[in-house]
Amino acid sequence: MAGREGDSEIVDVSSLEPKIQELIKTSVEARKLAYCPYSKFQVGAALLSDENEPVMYTGCNVENVAYGMTICAERTAIVKAVSDGKQKFKAIAVAADNSVQDKFTSPCGTCRQFIIEFGSDVDVYLTKPGSSNVLVTTIESLLPLSFRSTFGH
Repeated sequence: MAGREGDSEIVDVSSLEPKIQELIKTSVEARKLAYCPYSKFQVGAALLSDENEPVMYTGCNVENVAYGMTICAERTAIVKAVSDGKQKFKAIAVAADNSVQDKFTSPCGTCRQFIIEFGSDVDVYLTKPGSSNVLVTTIESLLPLSFRSTFGH
């Protein structure tokens, strides 16, 4: 273990189970597909469904000159999964390079709420391309007081 940040733990990727290592590598690869001509900030995500036969979905950020229309990598992956009939997720890996601050980049507030919509027990893995370390946390830790429906969903 390399260290702790709040309710999170920084670990070496090689210490994680093979399926999670693959998830993290896939998020790094998805990052390369980002369409970000304005911010130049590439983000990739890989989402693992929570089933007997887990399926992986990828996403990247897709910007628009009208910034409000931009979609984050995490939401791209979730939308792809939901449109394929999946609504339960085990884990999500997010890859971004925040070398300016040398920190792990976590999902934005909108993405946190979007992830927790499909379960508060989703594990979150944050990585930086080229790093052997990953920050391991949960969506509940990232969004402890999330908005919850009163309609029994």
